[in-house]
Amino acid sequence: MAQGNLARRAAAEALGTAFLLATVVGSGIMAAKLAGGNLALALLGNTLPTGAILAVLILMFGPVSGAHFNPAVSLVFALRRELAWPECGIYVAAQAIGGVLGVWAAHVMFELPLWQLSLTIRTGPGQWFAEAVATFGLVLTILGCIAGPRAAVPYAVGLYITAAYWFTASTSFANPAVTLARALSDTFAGIAPADVPAFWMAQVAGAVAAYFAGGWLFRADEPKPMELGPAEPAAPRAAS
Repeated sequence: MAQGNLARRAAAEALGTAFLLATVVGSGIMAAKLAGGNLALALLGNTLPTGAILAVLILMFGPVSGAHFNPAVSLVFALRRELAWPECGIYVAAQAIGGVLGVWAAHVMFELPLWQLSLTIRTGPGQWFAEAVATFGLVLTILGCIAGPRAAVPYAVGLYITAAYWFTASTSFANPAVTLARALSDTFAGIAPADVPAFWMAQVAGAVAAYFAGGWLFRADEPKPMELGPAEPAAPRAAS
């Protein structure tokens, strides 16, 4: 866990999540305005800024709080005993508050009503399974990188989310705080409040599955392939 007192860490989580949601919602609004009704182009305009800002935010706030910005990630680190449960609760609260503030910031920037509820329906088994897969992959990406090249985490997470926007039916929310905040924006990135609980359950299920899979795949008590010594040279064959 990164050093720093709890107040600073919580502030970093809130501020980072706020910037994340301002980017998700703001880029969605801008993309919808400029795409001329082309939904694929609008989604691309929403995707690229989201992946980019994630890399920036993790680089910026990682040394302070670990840069979770996601209750599912904080849950997994609590399960791994790398984050105390009371601190996990504070992280989750900070992420939720930051997410809502980020959405409101996007509304103010684009001169939209501050308080909104989304009308965009996102429901059904395919969407729920997509959220479980998206969250599983995100958490597994993080666990895999911290087990090896930790410096790769910001870029791996940003690239994973960029890809998952397109290969998942739900466009990869993969984050309960993001899901809650996006329910408060009736814009391109929104989700109807009634659809939020099922997304949350799928995200938690995906995160817990990644916790077990990551614990098995990336065991610290086993040597990494790069730590193994060079292969022994083959014994010379006797001349026949």
